[in-house]
Amino acid sequence: MFRIAVPLAALCLAAPLRAELPAPVRAMIDAAIATGNAEKIATVVEIAKQTNPADVAEIKAMHDVFLTRLAERKAEEATAKAEAARTAGFFERWEGEGQIGAFYADGNNSNIGVTGTIELEREGVDWSHRLRARGDYQRSNGRTTREQYLAAYEPRYDIDEGLFAYGLLQYESDRFQGFDSRQAVSGGLGYQLLDSDGLKLSVKAGPAYRRTVFLSGEAENSLAGLVGLDFDWQIADGLTLTQDTNMVAEAAGSATVIIDSSNTTLNLVTALRAKISDRVSTRLSYTVDYNSNPAPGAVSTDTLSRFTIVYGF
Repeated sequence: MFRIAVPLAALCLAAPLRAELPAPVRAMIDAAIATGNAEKIATVVEIAKQTNPADVAEIKAMHDVFLTRLAERKAEEATAKAEAARTAGFFERWEGEGQIGAFYADGNNSNIGVTGTIELEREGVDWSHRLRARGDYQRSNGRTTREQYLAAYEPRYDIDEGLFAYGLLQYESDRFQGFDSRQAVSGGLGYQLLDSDGLKLSVKAGPAYRRTVFLSGEAENSLAGLVGLDFDWQIADGLTLTQDTNMVAEAAGSATVIIDSSNTTLNLVTALRAKISDRVSTRLSYTVDYNSNPAPGAVSTDTLSRFTIVYGF
């Protein structure tokens, strides 16, 4: 038997010991991690793996440390947010937006009109609350031709994944539709059919009680049923206006039907909203108000197109 002696130096040249991750590569990954931008870090890590295949394990370990810390921080933030919502008073944590629009025309016809809306929302752990108030006023040739007001409060309780209970208190006044005031109370169940970043759709239904006071002074009380739908669709983000203004376009729709034996009403709102800045946006909407049994002298369907400036707060 013959034995071949191989020098130790030759073995070292044939299978060199793996060096540590090069300092410039480590510095590049550390700099990316310092930004806290998960997407940027993932890109740098992928490039580092491709250019340093012998150090993939060490690069992955550095990335895993960041991901673990990120997950822990998000969990802590979520816990703190839930606790803040749970312990907040009723008058705290409200957010909202106001809308204002107006027009004036002179010449063959003189017209002036204003429209304003305010919406407030409060999100809790299980409860959410929504307040709305809207007013429309118009004069044509010195005569009032539109005067409509609405106020509504809607609490909501999340029962389970997607399933919720709602309540509704609503007040309306529109003498051009033949009534001085109309109050509605409703409660029931709803379901969130879609809930993603760009698309939301929910439906709700329940019994309702409605009291209408007509211009004549007569009052009518009735039991009814309510069916509602809320739809929001973010068409795109990153669209651009002039002056490098970022724009986010959103399509939204809502429909509420109250059905009783004497009068069925439908309120349908379709809107397109363009975000100009973090707080300011424009909104174009089209509203249909339908009454199956209008007061004498009133028509069954009113439509209104609005263009408003929206300010969020």
